[in-house]
Amino acid sequence: MSTIDENSEQTGAAPPSGAEQDGGEGSAGPAGSPRKRSPLPLVYLVVLGGFLGQQIMMPIIAPLSRELGMAEWEIGLITSLAAVIVTLMSGFWGRRSQIHGRKPIMVLALATAAVATLGFALTAHAGLAGALGGGVLLFVLLALTRSVLFGTALAAIPPSAQAYVADVTEGERDRVRGMAGIGAAQGIAMVLGAALGGLLAGAGLLVPLYLIPVLLAVLAAVVIIALPAERRHADRPTPPRVSPLDGRFWPFLAVGFAAFSALGFVQITVGFLVQDRLSLSAEATGASTGIALFAAGIGMFAAQGLIVPRLGWPPARLIRVGLLVSVAGFLILLPDLGLASIIASMALLGLGLGTAVPGYNAGPTLLAADDEQGGIAGMLSANTALTFVVAPTASTFLYGVQPLLPIGVSLALLAAGLAVSVLHPRLRAAAAQNPGGQGSGER
Repeated sequence: MSTIDENSEQTGAAPPSGAEQDGGEGSAGPAGSPRKRSPLPLVYLVVLGGFLGQQIMMPIIAPLSRELGMAEWEIGLITSLAAVIVTLMSGFWGRRSQIHGRKPIMVLALATAAVATLGFALTAHAGLAGALGGGVLLFVLLALTRSVLFGTALAAIPPSAQAYVADVTEGERDRVRGMAGIGAAQGIAMVLGAALGGLLAGAGLLVPLYLIPVLLAVLAAVVIIALPAERRHADRPTPPRVSPLDGRFWPFLAVGFAAFSALGFVQITVGFLVQDRLSLSAEATGASTGIALFAAGIGMFAAQGLIVPRLGWPPARLIRVGLLVSVAGFLILLPDLGLASIIASMALLGLGLGTAVPGYNAGPTLLAADDEQGGIAGMLSANTALTFVVAPTASTFLYGVQPLLPIGVSLALLAAGLAVSVLHPRLRAAAAQNPGGQGSGER
């Protein structure tokens, strides 16, 4: 865990207390001088913007793919390819943020994401107009813009943001709260993405696609101007590589992989489920799917923005309770009870994952040394992205075989993750770990 002197060097400000993390001015410090406003809300805004670029697609991905004449597996493959890129690049960006600083990486990511989303919008527009003739060319251009370019940009945001939080927080409780703030930003992105994507889809499937690059470009400018600059260190050493097989970290990675795989299975197929169960048009499917994903985002935001910061639970307990709630959400999705049951299911799923994810993100950072923080942030992001390598393609394939198969697989994954969280000694003892940040532990 970073020392106060080291934090001051990297961010130009002392580590924020709990009050400062909430974005307030804070009371006078020990010497009677007022505390600086925490920079973390702006970091959370970076996360919000990056994931909004991803989530705004979710309500319209199913109807858009069908309007473009694409098979379900093709859009699943594009999503999986993006996840491959994020998986491969997350560790790279985490180490680069350790060397070059967090802010430059975040700015670069936002600018690249703006270019990528604009390219995707233009490609989709040309595809709907018949200018590309469909087929291979359309698929390749969509994959290049959405998978390769946007995936590369998105890969940089979570590790740089998580490492920034690790730089400026001290102790288990503040670290969990800081990571919960990142999760809350992702939850808000689900809410706004579902709302904007579903709402604007009523005016045309292309409208939300053209909105997001503008928002990302504006956000990049705001970050350049407003986020406190970090001091550069010419002698900053190359950070050590962090292994996913390290005994301190792999139990958390295994549980996170199971949870995010389950999310990946349902996030892509819920649009097809809504359209097929309710027999809706493309525009109506986008709106209804938006409502369901909006409910998931509300649940995630409620957990990470309101509930988790007030519970004060250790990471292992957050993981166990969150996975149990997620299981309940998937069970509700099994019977065909109309749109209301889908909305309720997604709300519970968001609430459950919103409770588990802060524990997943905070637990490994409490066991890592100072110079491992960038590496562990990149590894967590890569692990999350890896789940979306397999999940979209596998879920759309399984959906084509039997619509309930993706739900059944998701339940099996959550059960496996829950078993690891209960039975593995590292997670059983997580609440008793000394969060001294010395990076000690079994390997």
